[in-house]
Amino acid sequence: MHRVYNFSAGPAVLPEEVLREAADEMLDYQGTGMSVMEMSHRSAAFDEIIKTAEQDLRDLMGIPDNYKVLFLQGGASQQFAAVPMNLMKNGVADYIVTGQWAKKAYQEAQKYGKAVKVASSEDETFSYIPDCSDLPIDDDADYVYICENNTIYGTKYKKLPNTKGKTLVADVSSCFLSEPVDVTKYGVIYGGVQKNVGPAGVVIAIIREDLIPEKPAVENTPTMLAWKTQADADSLYNTPPCYGIYICGKVFKWLKKMGGLEEMQ
Repeated sequence: MHRVYNFSAGPAVLPEEVLREAADEMLDYQGTGMSVMEMSHRSAAFDEIIKTAEQDLRDLMGIPDNYKVLFLQGGASQQFAAVPMNLMKNGVADYIVTGQWAKKAYQEAQKYGKAVKVASSEDETFSYIPDCSDLPIDDDADYVYICENNTIYGTKYKKLPNTKGKTLVADVSSCFLSEPVDVTKYGVIYGGVQKNVGPAGVVIAIIREDLIPEKPAVENTPTMLAWKTQADADSLYNTPPCYGIYICGKVFKWLKKMGGLEEMQ
């Protein structure tokens, strides 16, 4: 079999070992007589898949107990709307724009409140990360938003911004599970899995529990975009992307077997 070298940012290469395991289980997952693609998301077999995947991710990242792990749909781009819809209680948020994805998130947030661009590197085609040590953070800002790694431009934060006590929200799609991370430095950390972890269609959102509002900050937020809807249902409010979660779970186990995020770094 000829396997190409794939340097795409995403969908990107998956471990061959994982693909072979999935191929072996394609028609019959562990004696269930069906593929994971065919089984109910309410079944005992899938319940074990998603719970094991979550625990392995918690082990890999050292995710504290007071953070929820949500396996969602819509990719990272859907969180561009979900973040302000859930968090913009004061109607203000600060954005650091260092690439196309941060720019899109900033533009989306403008639909739901006052999104403030407190720093940007657009003046030099996003070729650098601006100084974030003393930003003009708004007193009323509900959060500070970054895209931590920018594949198009090859830039990455070496040091997280000084948010002056405000909640940090980070899109980490491009560097997800590539290095150890201190989750406690973030209020929300999320990423589409297709660059490093699994097939397109899954976004994993890790959210500190006190930031999940009883009611979204923005009126008329769709039920599916309310984090509490998903958190209360353990990511099973509707049929989740079951097969994608299953592949992610296998990659988590592979990462642990390889030595974890320190080895990936």
